[in-house]
Amino acid sequence: MLINGAGIAGLALAWWLERDGHDVVLLERAEPGRAAGYMVDCQGDGYDAVDRMGLLPRLRRHAFTLSALVYHDPGGAVREVLPSDEVAAERLISLMRGDLEGALRDDLRGGDLRFGVGVDRLDDEGDRLAAVLTDGSVERADLLVGADGFRSHVRGLLFGSARHCVRELGFHAAAYSFTDAGLARSLDGAMHLVDAPGLQAGGYPVTGDDVSTLFIHRAPPATPRPEDPRRELRARYGHLGWLVPELLDRCPPPAAVHYDAVAQIELPAWHRGRAVLVGDACQAMSLLSGQGAGMALAGAAALADELRRDVPVGTALARYERRLRPRVRELQAEARATAEEFVP
Repeated sequence: MLINGAGIAGLALAWWLERDGHDVVLLERAEPGRAAGYMVDCQGDGYDAVDRMGLLPRLRRHAFTLSALVYHDPGGAVREVLPSDEVAAERLISLMRGDLEGALRDDLRGGDLRFGVGVDRLDDEGDRLAAVLTDGSVERADLLVGADGFRSHVRGLLFGSARHCVRELGFHAAAYSFTDAGLARSLDGAMHLVDAPGLQAGGYPVTGDDVSTLFIHRAPPATPRPEDPRRELRARYGHLGWLVPELLDRCPPPAAVHYDAVAQIELPAWHRGRAVLVGDACQAMSLLSGQGAGMALAGAAALADELRRDVPVGTALARYERRLRPRVRELQAEARATAEEFVP
């Protein structure tokens, strides 16, 4: 089995496939040591998936609970406070993306995990696929899984241009983390957001002395992503007061900033031949749903379940898609319904 992408979906699928006795090669184009990124929620179907994996005790060591969601006006005055019991959900655990990926990676049973390399192109050899990698080597596998995220290269190889499958929701978002003990304490365990017309910016304390940020602004569909996220964030949010200038001053180099359009992926099919997509590569729901990480975990578990059956590969892939697609469509529709109210 060849998995392209060692994010949440790819790592979770490798975890299941290893335990089912498959030889797994897991590829990740990025180099190791990426930043922790941003907060993700494992809730609902995703919570059930990590519970099945026996990982809840480990994840709880990295989890945190925000005490409240506090909205401020552009000058910093408190506008509204939502205590945690008003925003909490059942079967929910919140942690940093990097901690979730680290827990999944550390619980693999060895396998072949390669950083700095990914699938470049594919050749169909009938009973297997030949994948030419970015380092020029060739891997042959019974199944190729594209777990390479919202901008999936494998999806492009299977189905062509992304333009037909990306539905932008009219926002750009950015997130990054940094260490500042004083600022972390001043946030008093809550997420603080500053609102202005078309903008929302803020920060929240995470484990230790770390602070994570969230910036969201309206951007018409097809607005290009900036070459320099730091410059864009300072231009967009620099007029806001309170803690926002301090957050902007701590913005790391562009490579450490997660910046992208808030968008969904909608495909008529998730598999072709001996290749299949999982996670954001086929089911991205956008951060508005709060379900992306959880459904990546649920999708990996569902795919592993179907591959475990004594049926042809094509049948297993079709069953996986039929099983998961209704839930993905439901969550995508819910996210779209909240888009207009998401940022004032």
